[in-house]
Amino acid sequence: MSILVSTGLVGSVVRYCCLCMVVFYNHVTFAIQENIEQRYAIKFCVKLNKSATETFASLTADYGDATLSRTMGFKWHKAFKEVRENVEDDPRSGRPISSTNDQNVEVVRAVMAQDRRLSVRMIAEETGLDKNAVHRILTDHLHMRKIWAKLVSKNLSVEQKANRLEICQYLLGRPKIEPNFLDKVITGDESWVFDYDSETKWQSEEWHTKSFPRPKKACMSRSRVKTLIIVFFRQQWHCAQRICTSRTNS
Repeated sequence: MSILVSTGLVGSVVRYCCLCMVVFYNHVTFAIQENIEQRYAIKFCVKLNKSATETFASLTADYGDATLSRTMGFKWHKAFKEVRENVEDDPRSGRPISSTNDQNVEVVRAVMAQDRRLSVRMIAEETGLDKNAVHRILTDHLHMRKIWAKLVSKNLSVEQKANRLEICQYLLGRPKIEPNFLDKVITGDESWVFDYDSETKWQSEEWHTKSFPRPKKACMSRSRVKTLIIVFFRQQWHCAQRICTSRTNS
């Protein structure tokens, strides 16, 4: 019994919604037709050389509360006075295309092939697609993501990369020609060492019960005195070292 009642209630709601949609559609259609009719009347008054004020007064007398607003009435009067003939609204661009079909995917792919630094908004403006559709195409269909350039010490040219490769291949093959070649290679390294480093928060952790008060320590900054250690090595022994001490500004 409850199922029958629920089904009947749903049917009543659906019929009521359909009726509201029909009434709304009829109301909108009637309003549009009435606006077109008033535009024809304004155009006729312009042909009679009536002023905008006189034309709006005539419309108010004939249509009452359904009259166009004063702003719209004067706007159409000026348009017809400037030799406009069409009483219909000008065509609008409408909402951007939001479809993600194969054709739109290829359009976005072609745009990205020209410039990969375009934002989603720029691609949407260039293709006429919706921004959400462009984002879906880039991520779901083209499987692309925006990444930042990696910082490197130096950008090598093609010639420089080829030169480095040639040198590496030469060094790899040199021990075969000269077995004692690696004995002549000296390797160097350097590192800055501070006199002391302040203790970190994690290093000061201690195990205590909940009743034990929290330990305290004074704030310490990193040592202003640091030492540069430079060390050189050969294959079998330590060759030389140099220690330089300097003081940094706090």
